Amino acid sequence: MFQQRTLKSTVRAVGVGLHSGDRVTLTLKPAPVDHGIVFRRTDLPGSAPFRVGPALVNDTRLSSTLVQDEVRVGTIEHLMSAFAGLGLDNVEVEVDAQEMPIMDGSSAPFIYLIQSAGIVDQSAPKRFVRVLRSVEVIEGDKWVRLDPHDGYKVRLTIDFQHPAFKKSAQTVEIDFADTNYISEISRARTFGFIHEFEYMRMNGLARGGSMDNAIVIDEYRVLNDGGLRFEDEFVRHKVLDAIGDLYILGHPLIAAFSGYKSGHALNNKLLRTLLADEANYEFVTFGERATVPSSFHELPPLGI
Repeated sequence: MFQQRTLKSTVRAVGVGLHSGDRVTLTLKPAPVDHGIVFRRTDLPGSAPFRVGPALVNDTRLSSTLVQDEVRVGTIEHLMSAFAGLGLDNVEVEVDAQEMPIMDGSSAPFIYLIQSAGIVDQSAPKRFVRVLRSVEVIEGDKWVRLDPHDGYKVRLTIDFQHPAFKKSAQTVEIDFADTNYISEISRARTFGFIHEFEYMRMNGLARGGSMDNAIVIDEYRVLNDGGLRFEDEFVRHKVLDAIGDLYILGHPLIAAFSGYKSGHALNNKLLRTLLADEANYEFVTFGERATVPSSFHELPPLGI
């Protein structure tokens, strides 16, 4: 059978929160079958742990933030994207602050952290969510959509009228049947305009933001030394975000995701729309690897 996965050992990292600027310790622990991705705030000893799910995403202004009983864990999308890229189903996530460490603004440091811990198969089949009917969310000129597809692919378009973006492709289509998440997506960093960082800091946000953890753009160009990691790094990061947002479902999707000017709020509304009608989807498992859609054949090997 195509099995669930967890970590081989516990691993820790220390970083800074993008918005708070606070020091954050992140601990990832192995978890049993059917446990899911569960978050725990260790700085709030009386708070209950909670399993990721679309209904818990109650703040999408600047990131995907889980909120339960006034306990918050923010900026989870990059970590969730790494879990999706490595095929992890069951992990205990402990954090001693109200947001994940931003690391370098991509999911690559989380990939490295997970690879350091190692990955093991578990004695239960991996559960996928197969999309059976197309679902769509439209807000003004922005939209996101899930369509039935025997695999997993993403097509996204961004639209920024800015000199730095006009030099870069603003549409990307990734089919994970023939594309490697780690090499092609995980290194793409978050980005923002310098005037936005200044405004957010005046309002008590982005205190941990710097050119070490984001692509920073002024009126004309990218300010970071070394420029971009990919010619189309901006839209690739939006793919990274979308993969993380969609993995808040708790299971890998068998579907085609597409969007125009998408963001955390629209991605979450799409998941809620999908789950609102049981005719839209089904849970599936696979007894033989050969029957699994090819998009999932290239999950990194165990023991990495």
